[in-house]
Amino acid sequence: MNAGSASAAVRRPIRIGLIASILTGVLLLLCCTGGTAAFFLSGLGGEAEDGESLAGWGCGPVRPVDITGELPRFAEYGDTQIRNAAIIIKVGQDMGVPSRGWVIALATAMQESALRNLANSGVPESLALPHEGVGADHDSLGLFQQRPGWGSVAERMNPAYTARKFYEKLVKVRSWQRRPLTVVAQQVQISAYPDAYAKHEELASTIVDALAGGAARTVEINGKAVCNAAERGEIAASGWTAPIPGDVGSGFRTTERPSHNGVDIGAAKGTDIRAAAAGRVLVARCDPDDRGRQSCDVDGYPGKGGCGWFVDMLHAGGYITRYCHMVTRPRVARDQIVAAGEVIGQVGSSGNSSGPHLHFEVHRRNDRSSRGAIDPVPFMRQRGAPLRAAE
Repeated sequence: MNAGSASAAVRRPIRIGLIASILTGVLLLLCCTGGTAAFFLSGLGGEAEDGESLAGWGCGPVRPVDITGELPRFAEYGDTQIRNAAIIIKVGQDMGVPSRGWVIALATAMQESALRNLANSGVPESLALPHEGVGADHDSLGLFQQRPGWGSVAERMNPAYTARKFYEKLVKVRSWQRRPLTVVAQQVQISAYPDAYAKHEELASTIVDALAGGAARTVEINGKAVCNAAERGEIAASGWTAPIPGDVGSGFRTTERPSHNGVDIGAAKGTDIRAAAAGRVLVARCDPDDRGRQSCDVDGYPGKGGCGWFVDMLHAGGYITRYCHMVTRPRVARDQIVAAGEVIGQVGSSGNSSGPHLHFEVHRRNDRSSRGAIDPVPFMRQRGAPLRAAE
C-alpha cells in the first residue's frame, strides 16, 4: 500500500546521589512507573528536573500539583512563572475541570502575561500589591489581564482567584473540549488578538504533562482521566485524537520504502476518518495520479500514483496532517475550520493503494513537502492519541 505523494503543489542532572547498590531499583522505577518515577527522582537529586524531560516520562496516574514543592525547570520560563502555572493547574484540579481546561488556561495566561502576575501603571492600587511586573494595557491586571468586571483590584492580583474566574467562564463555552483552543480562549477573554493563543498550546501541554503526571495525554471518560485513549472521537487534553482506530501496517520511511512519508492504518472501507486536531482545511480534493488523471471515484492500485481523495489540515503550532485514499469526496472544504474529532471523510482505496486503509502523515513547520514530514507514531503517542500498533 503506497500513498505516493500528493500532486506538485503538495510535494513542494538528574544527579542521583545514591550508591550503586540501588541502581537497579532506580532503573526499575524509570521503566515501569512513568511520570511518578520522574517526580520521585527529581526530589532525590536535590534540584528541579528539566521540564521537557519530565514531560516525556509517560502518562498516569494524574498527579495533584504541589504548588509549594520543587517544580521542574523550563527554558522558556523562570521559577516564579512555573509556580504560577502550577497554581493555575491546581485550581483547575480543585474545581474538577478536565485537564483540557488546564491546557487552555495555561496557554491563555502565557499569551496575556507570560505567566507573570502583572500590576498596571494606570491602576496605582495594584502597584502596592505583590506583583512580578508592570503592564499598561487599559486597566487589565494579573495573570489573565482581567478588567474590572472580573473582580476588585486585590482579587485580580490574586493568581488563584483569577484562575478560578477563568475556569468558571470556560466551562460555560459550548463544546469547549473539542473546539480550537484559540476560539475557546477568545470566548472567555474577548481579546483584541484572538489568534495569538494558539502558538502556546504545545508548550502548555508539555507543562501540564510535567507538573501533573502526563495529564495532557489523558481523555476524560466517565469522569476519569484515562491515559493514551484518544480515538473514536475522544479528545486528549493535548487537543489530539487518533484519526481512525486500527493497526499500523506499513511504517514511516522504512528500509523497504524510504520515501513513505507517513504510516498506513488498516480499516474497513467506509470507516469514519476524524480530524486529528482542530484546525483549518488547506486542501480537500482528488490528487491526480502519475498520468495526471483525476480518477478518485474508483479503487486504485499499486503503481497508480497519487493520494486519491485526500485532505490536508493546518493545526496550532504549524503542524499539518494529511489523510489519503478516501472512498469519496471529503466532507470538508478548503479553509473550513474543523473541530478535533470531526469526521472529514471515510476510508477507501483511491489513488496509489492496494486495499482499504488510511495513509496518515504529520508535517511540522507549516511544510507540506517531504522535508516537513515526521514519524506520526511517536508524535501521536506523545499527545495521548497513539496509533495502536505503535505501542
